[in-house]
Amino acid sequence: MYSIQQSEADFLLSSYRYELPPERIAQHPGERGASRLLVLDRDTGKRIHSHFSHLLEYLPKGTLLIANNSRVVPARMIGQRPSGGKMEFLLLTPMPLLEQHGEGDGWHCAEADGLIKPAKNARIGDHLVFGDDLRVEVLAKGEFGRHRVRLHWTGDIRALFESRGHLPLPPYIKAELQDQERYQTVYSRELGSAAAPTAGLHFTKELLQQIADMGVRLGYVTLHVGLGTFRPVKEDEIEDHPMHSEFCIIPEETARIVNETKASGGRVICVGTTSCRTVESFAEPDGTLRAQSGWTDIFIYPGYKFKCLDALVTNFHLPESTLIMLVSALAGREHILNAYKIAVENRYRFFSFGDAMLI
Repeated sequence: MYSIQQSEADFLLSSYRYELPPERIAQHPGERGASRLLVLDRDTGKRIHSHFSHLLEYLPKGTLLIANNSRVVPARMIGQRPSGGKMEFLLLTPMPLLEQHGEGDGWHCAEADGLIKPAKNARIGDHLVFGDDLRVEVLAKGEFGRHRVRLHWTGDIRALFESRGHLPLPPYIKAELQDQERYQTVYSRELGSAAAPTAGLHFTKELLQQIADMGVRLGYVTLHVGLGTFRPVKEDEIEDHPMHSEFCIIPEETARIVNETKASGGRVICVGTTSCRTVESFAEPDGTLRAQSGWTDIFIYPGYKFKCLDALVTNFHLPESTLIMLVSALAGREHILNAYKIAVENRYRFFSFGDAMLI
């Protein structure tokens, strides 16, 4: 097990602030595989400026990469109230959980969570209309525009969203995305996320083949990313932050190759914080896994003892976010903030469409 020693400052929200000029937030995806790569030694804080196409140089034979194969649902629907006012609904519940209620002919219904805009216009009991085959009944109102709803639909619920829905981009991306496939990883397969596992956006099919040819193995987990990943931490002491829950799956094949890698002394490198949270949620104390599925609300911050993960491919994260706390647990808060400062000075691109780190 690996853990970084922590200080009292590690538990304060204010300790995770850093200065980021707005122009450093990437508004458009770059060419896959062509981003920059900041390599950070978590023990010493030493940094190497590289490019993602050189990732292979840092993956010795016997390494296992674990990636999240969840696919983003075009979950944002534009509809209206019965009175005619325009409304927007963003589905937050993973699609596979809704599909369990979709067998047989006629109308189906299932309770779900979603964001409704404008939230002030949504009243309990309202039926929002998104065509002749989809209605959203408002059951209860929550914080930040989140609502408990009941979906009523006919036909294939997946097909409804894929044919008429829009991809939900993070709130800090203001530009229109011309090619929606650029917000999906090349290995995305399991439809269910409200946001992309963005560390995987750097990979190309060609790079994945080169990785395999070099003797590096690749395994997949599924974590359906919720919008809670963008939820701000408001508590001054981070331990008081209520972490969101997300549904994840560890397949039999992935559990097997993780256990083989651990037994042979190889390194497990997770692609993205979602893959990290998945394996760390279900790993045994010795780092091994077994096939299973379920919900996780794991909150990783300094002092956490990593069981399965040895290294992490990730992007640059928002100030005061749970994700910058996670990478600080791996490399130490001071090392991370110093690396971020250097990245800003060297004009790295930040957040979902930005450059990458290897910790």
